Amino acid sequence: MKAIRQLALLLLLQIPLLALAGQSELTWYGHAAFKLTTPSGKVLLIDPWLTNPANKNGKEDLARLDKADLILVTHGHFDHVGNSVEIAKRTGAKLVTTFDLGMAIGQYGGYPKEQMGLDTQGNFGGELSLLGGEVRIAFIPAIHSSSVITPEGSADKGIHDGGNPGGFLITVKGGPAIYHTGDTDVFSDMALVSHFHKVDVMLACIGGHFTMGPERAAEAVKLVKPGLVVPMHFGTFPVLDGTVSAFGQALKKQGAKAKLHEMKVGETLKL
Repeated sequence: MKAIRQLALLLLLQIPLLALAGQSELTWYGHAAFKLTTPSGKVLLIDPWLTNPANKNGKEDLARLDKADLILVTHGHFDHVGNSVEIAKRTGAKLVTTFDLGMAIGQYGGYPKEQMGLDTQGNFGGELSLLGGEVRIAFIPAIHSSSVITPEGSADKGIHDGGNPGGFLITVKGGPAIYHTGDTDVFSDMALVSHFHKVDVMLACIGGHFTMGPERAAEAVKLVKPGLVVPMHFGTFPVLDGTVSAFGQALKKQGAKAKLHEMKVGETLKL
């Protein structure tokens, strides 16, 4: 009996450690920029414009970021490519994009070409198994546009085609499935995202003007049926005037059952 009690006590003491070891962490840097840290410590950055106007600590956050394994970019616009190139050169992070967008960012945006390839690039309908199988990344379409602008000082100035815009469904092994919509309007095929895999967290643009606003975003949530929805891509510029309050009201009006969580810039969610 004494041995059994000791074993039970040991297991109880280990439960918090096991729970902690199984957590993923999601950090918001404002706009559409997120960092996802897996239970093993792998770091994925999504649309990493860390120095966006909504992030008062953007320069410091960028300077402190010394580890990234993957950089995911939904489309070619400057506010989503963001600080990708600088981070990639510092960390060696591989680029995850559609094939056309990756080629454009490499050719015109300065992303190191040796840090991209068929292993991390795909297209809609495809899914990648990366980081030793710890994450799966599916390419999801979006209704928007995509172009790549050459950086200042480049000899080849201009706006170049960036392929088709999209989003990502990121599934962590033994952890959450996170759908980053990218910039998009609502479209009926969003209902198919959860048909193939349950979505735990939906990162939904709500700003309007260039993307869906609060009411249309609420309709998107109703189609995807996530457990939790986090609004993004609002308030960064005056024209992105969709609000979390209006989004919350629209979710209630449309009967969407997802829990709404308003992240603060710099906040980290443990999932």
